[in-house]
Amino acid sequence: MRTAIATVSLSGSLTEKLTAAARAGFDGVEIFENDLLASPLSPEEIRARCADLGLGIDLYQPMRDIEAVPADEFDRNLRRARHKFELMRRLGADTVLVCSSVHPLAEDDDALAAAQLHRLADLAQDFGIRVAYEALAWGRHVSTYDHAWRIVEAADHPALGTCLDSFHILARGSDPKGIEDIPGEKIFFLQLADAPLMAMDVLQWSRHYRCFPGQGGFDLAGLVRHVRAAGYQGPLSLEVFNDVFRQAEAGPTAVDAHRSLLMLQEATGLATLPEPVVPTGVAFTELVTPDAEPVAALLGALGFARTARHRSKPVDLWRQGEARVLVNTGPAARRDGTQLAAIGLESPDPAGAARRAEALLAPVLPRRRAPEDVALDAVAAPDGTELFFCATDRPELPSWTDDFRPLPHAEPAHHLQRVDHLALTQPWHQFDEAALFHRTVLGLPAHESVDVADPYGLFRSRPVSNADGSVRIALSVGPAPTDDSARAQHIALTTDDVVAAARAFRAAGGRLLAVPANYHDDLAARFEFADGELETYRELGILYDRDADGVFRHCYTETVGRVFFELVQRDGGYRGYGAQNAPVRLAAQHARRPVG
Repeated sequence: MRTAIATVSLSGSLTEKLTAAARAGFDGVEIFENDLLASPLSPEEIRARCADLGLGIDLYQPMRDIEAVPADEFDRNLRRARHKFELMRRLGADTVLVCSSVHPLAEDDDALAAAQLHRLADLAQDFGIRVAYEALAWGRHVSTYDHAWRIVEAADHPALGTCLDSFHILARGSDPKGIEDIPGEKIFFLQLADAPLMAMDVLQWSRHYRCFPGQGGFDLAGLVRHVRAAGYQGPLSLEVFNDVFRQAEAGPTAVDAHRSLLMLQEATGLATLPEPVVPTGVAFTELVTPDAEPVAALLGALGFARTARHRSKPVDLWRQGEARVLVNTGPAARRDGTQLAAIGLESPDPAGAARRAEALLAPVLPRRRAPEDVALDAVAAPDGTELFFCATDRPELPSWTDDFRPLPHAEPAHHLQRVDHLALTQPWHQFDEAALFHRTVLGLPAHESVDVADPYGLFRSRPVSNADGSVRIALSVGPAPTDDSARAQHIALTTDDVVAAARAFRAAGGRLLAVPANYHDDLAARFEFADGELETYRELGILYDRDADGVFRHCYTETVGRVFFELVQRDGGYRGYGAQNAPVRLAAQHARRPVG
């Protein structure tokens, strides 16, 4: 279907918004009146700019407080409308959005509202314009879509129809099934927005917390199916008011927006995309560093052995069990310390995974490689992390390990088996985008968000994972947009015995994150332990959690650059991440400076 986006959904000047929308692949835009009024371009120039970009102007919006008002007020409204219709003709827009009135003089009189909207539509028809009447969820007398439709039906004018807005419908808990009773030709426009489920004033909810489809809690796919069943043939258009999006770059936001509509079309059967290829494991993690010595010391203390080196690049492969860490000291290494730059995802069909990613607008990364290097498909996640779709030592597919030449090495330790999960702190304005990306592009369902107390605010965290937990990624966002120092990343490694692993790490010269004594005192009040067990946890800085399914024991290394490791022991069916312990960990890390 045709796709559009309201300019209010993006940041920047009107020309910046139009350019971003076109580059992201949208077919059209809704021009928000404030954006036009603030633009130095004339309506004719905006029209030409849209045409050059291949964008249609699908809607001009909004006109407010038009209907059900006293006669003298309505006369003034018609004068205002005539001016707007003349402007729209210059702009080349043929549909205007009229919101249900919140005017203090508006009367609770459907017959009056219908009569005045009929007169407005008469005037609009003279200009070749259609009027799409929308029920605001906080409208003074008209606040539901079915009420708005009854008024449109009573007005009975060919130039008057209704605009359906998913937020106004679903935020009030209205049943969207009734949409199917509206003739499709009278649904002039469909605006879409998701939102997190919140208990708050609906106006504030709408103005600050809308998000793109798939990023909130609304059943937008169900609503779209009802709209399509009614016979609607117009565009799917996004109208999203969001404080974060207003501060983010327009280009990436527009791509995220278009991806959300592709996902929605797939969910409703309106578009066919390459099938999701869910990753089955973590093939490797790649650290880039300007100084390999602190990283090598940390990996060595953890029991990893440097087993191979890339044949054409300054990249070493460190291995223990099924856990593999690449250490890259090439030009890509940033000056601000060690970072987790790339993740290799074990894929049953690497080429299929890449096709899915490209279809959902993930940036495909060019690779500098020698002719003999294994061809690996890679895309960029929203935070810039490179994601490689890999096969490891599978005879039917090229293995990325073929690019590495073995090195003489001591036998790795056997304390750690594999990657349990990865924790990636996102840029402040990309958290919702990251959750949608990992769900749609990688096929990793997102779980509920949790808020975690930090000494300087709140962290928000949302894990994504495959069905068996062999791929777990915890996405989080720091307490402030300018707190770039909080963008730590960590690699959690599984062990059958976290006490033995922690002791071995410390004996090899590793430094574990110190945990305040108050934490372990509290554990004694919350849980019962065997004799000496709690004292061991206190000695080693091991944290503990328990739920109905199992037990979770974990501890942390100190941070190198922006990266640290977590040692994790899961017993029973525990599937969480020890979120209750995160505030203690964050406070302890704030008290320590990174070591390199």
